[in-house]
Amino acid sequence: MSYLVLARKYRPKNFTELVGQPHVVQALTNALTQQRLHHAYLFTGTRGVGKTTVSRILAKSLNCEIGITALPCGVCDNCMAIDMGRFVDYTELDAASNRGVEEVQNLIEQAVYKPVTGRFKVFMIDEVHMLSNHAFNAILKTLEEPPEYLKFVLATTDPQKVPVTVLSRCLQFNLRPMAPETILEHLEHVLGLENILAQKSALFSLARAARGSMRDALSLTDQAIAYTGADIKDQEVRQMLGSVDKDHVYGLIDALARGDGQEVIQICDQLRDQGLSASQALEDISYVLQRMAVFQFSNSKPSEATEIDPDVARTQALSERMPKDETQLLYSICLKGRSEIGLAPDEYAGLTMILLRLLAFKEVDNGETAHPQDHAQSGQEAQKKTLESLKPTSKAPGLAPGQVQAQAQAQAQAQASTATPPWLVEPSSMEQHSSAQNASLNAEQPPVHKRGDADLAEPVQKSNRVLDPSSEVQVGSGFNLPVRDMAQRPKPSLSAPIQASPSEGDFDEPYVPERVADVDRWAEDQDQGIPAGTAFNRLAMEPAQIVNEPPSGALHVVVRQASQNADIGTLEPKEQFKTKLKPTQEGDYWLSVVQQLIQAELVQSLARELALQSQMIAKEAGSWLLRIERESLKTVSSVERLTKGLAQLGHVLELRFELAPVQDSPAMRLAQIAFENQQIAEAKILNDPFVIQMMQEFDAKIIAGSIKII
Repeated sequence: MSYLVLARKYRPKNFTELVGQPHVVQALTNALTQQRLHHAYLFTGTRGVGKTTVSRILAKSLNCEIGITALPCGVCDNCMAIDMGRFVDYTELDAASNRGVEEVQNLIEQAVYKPVTGRFKVFMIDEVHMLSNHAFNAILKTLEEPPEYLKFVLATTDPQKVPVTVLSRCLQFNLRPMAPETILEHLEHVLGLENILAQKSALFSLARAARGSMRDALSLTDQAIAYTGADIKDQEVRQMLGSVDKDHVYGLIDALARGDGQEVIQICDQLRDQGLSASQALEDISYVLQRMAVFQFSNSKPSEATEIDPDVARTQALSERMPKDETQLLYSICLKGRSEIGLAPDEYAGLTMILLRLLAFKEVDNGETAHPQDHAQSGQEAQKKTLESLKPTSKAPGLAPGQVQAQAQAQAQAQASTATPPWLVEPSSMEQHSSAQNASLNAEQPPVHKRGDADLAEPVQKSNRVLDPSSEVQVGSGFNLPVRDMAQRPKPSLSAPIQASPSEGDFDEPYVPERVADVDRWAEDQDQGIPAGTAFNRLAMEPAQIVNEPPSGALHVVVRQASQNADIGTLEPKEQFKTKLKPTQEGDYWLSVVQQLIQAELVQSLARELALQSQMIAKEAGSWLLRIERESLKTVSSVERLTKGLAQLGHVLELRFELAPVQDSPAMRLAQIAFENQQIAEAKILNDPFVIQMMQEFDAKIIAGSIKII
C-alpha cells in the first residue's frame, strides 16, 4: 500500500477529534442533539482549517445507522463509505473546476430523487465563491426551499465574493486560524502515534510557519521527516524552512540597540553569503521584537529557558537594553520593509537599508547629528572670540573707541554669519546684527546729503537705537516651542528702558519694536485711552528710499512700510482678539495653574486640551467653575485626568463646567503672545540693513508668511 500523507491519515473522523474550532463543534453538536437542523450551512476560513472535514463529519452524523447523532460510530457502512468517498448520497462538487451553470443544473437535477441508502442527501460545494453569476442564480431557488431530505454544505476561503442572496440563505460558520500552540499540541500527538522523536522548539517553528493552517503544518512535518530522518531537530528545521540563524537575528538587534551600523552591515553580508531569504530575516527579527515588546510591558518576565523558546533569556536582556520607542519603531520598519524589499535593486541591499533606517533616526552621542541650536551656538562663540580679539586696547589709529567697538561688532557678525545661516539665528542675534551694521555705517561713512529743490545738501546722520540684549532674548525666541517649554520662560518686562541716540535730519528712523508684555497690555492701552491697535500700528515704517549716494559707495536707506508692501500685509491683532479675549484676574490665575500642569506633564491629550480651551469663571472653596465652548471637550476621562492633575498640584476640588462663549482661555492668551512676537520678528527683518540692501539692489521681495520665529 502506498504511503498516506499525515494530513489525510489523521483527518478527524468525528467532532471530538476536530482541533482548534470549539465554537463550530459546540454549535453543530447542539443542533444535532436537539434535532434543530438547518437546510444550508456555509463554512468560511483560510486553507487547511477543517472546512471539508466538518462537512464530512456532518454528513456522517446525519446518515449514521445509529441515527442522527453528534457522535457517529465511524464503523457502519454509511460512515465508512463517507470516509472513503464512496457514499452515493454524499456529493462533493469542486466549484473551482466546475463553475458553470451546466454543472450546477446537473447537481440540482439529482435533488429531485430521494436518498438511496442514507437518511439525507448532502451536497457539498467547495470553493463556492468560484461559481459564475448564472450558476448562483440557478441554485438560488433550490437553496432557499430544498426538499426535506436535502442538505447543502458550502465552503469558501473568500466569503466576500459570495452573493448576499446566497449568504442570507445559509447558516454561516467562520473557522478561525489556529494558534501555534494548538498546532504544536496536535503535532506532538501525531508524531507520538508515528513514533518519531522531535524537539519542541522544532515543532513550534513548524507551527509558526503553518500560519494557522493545520494541513500546512502536517505537510511541513512530512517534509521535516523526509529532511531529517527519524529525529526532527530545531537547527535542521530552520535550515529546511530557510529561517535565519538565531545568532544572526539577535546579533542584528543587539547591533541596532548599540547603534553599531558597521556590525549590521557585516551580518547582512553573512546572510547574503549563506543565501538566506531577506524577507524571512525581517520576519524573524519582527518575531523577536514582538517578544521583546511583550517583556517590556509585562509585569511577569520569565527568564528561564523553555523547550519552546530556549532563547527567552536573550530576548529579555535585549528588551531591557533597547528603549520601548525604538523597539516599536524597529518593528514598524521591519513590517513596512517586507513590502518594500521587492522594490530594491538587490534583495540584501534592501535589507541593509531597512535595518540602517533605524540608525538614521537614532540619537547619536558622538556629535555626528547636528542641530540648528548647535549652529547658532557655534556662531555665537565665533562672534565672542572675534570681539575679544578686537578690544579697544588694540584699536587702529585715527578711530574713536566707539568706532572701534562698532567695527569689531561688524567684523564679528560677518565671521559668525559664515557658521550661522540667517534663518538659524535667534531674533535677538538678528537685532544685534542690525545694530552692529548700523554702528559700522555711522562710524565709517561721511555725512549723507539730501537733494533739495535747489540741489542744496545738508549733512544728515542716521540714528541708532540700542536694545538690551538680555531682554531681546526674552522677546524674540522660544514661541515656536511646546506649551510646556513656554511655561518655563520668564515673562518679558518693560522695566529696561530703550536707549536712543538723538536724530538729525528729516528722515524717519528705522523703528525698533519694544518688548512685549503679557496679554494685559490691551487692557493697559484701553485704560490710558490709546486708540485700538496703536501698539501694532507703531510697527509701520516709511517706504524705502535711496538717498544721495556718497563718494564712498555706501548706501543709506530706510525701511519699507509693511502695509504698503505688496508682498507683506499687516494684520491688525486688535481686531483679531478684541471680540473674544477679555483678560480677567481669574484668567491670570488659571493660566499659571495650566502652565504648571503642562510643565509637570500632569495632563496629556484631551485633558490638556480641556485645560487650555477653558475659562475660569469662579474659584470657590472646594469647587471651581470653568466655561467651555464645545461639549465634546468635557469627556468623563478628560475631566477625571484634569481633576487628578490638579490634586497632584495641591488643588483638591470639584470641577464644574458651563457651556458658553469663552473670552479668556490660556490658549487664547498664548496665541496672542505668539502673534505679537511674530509681528516683532517681521519688523526686525524689515529693518535689517542687509535685507533692505538686497531688496534695493536685486529688486528682491519677501514672501508673505515666510518669516518664522525660531
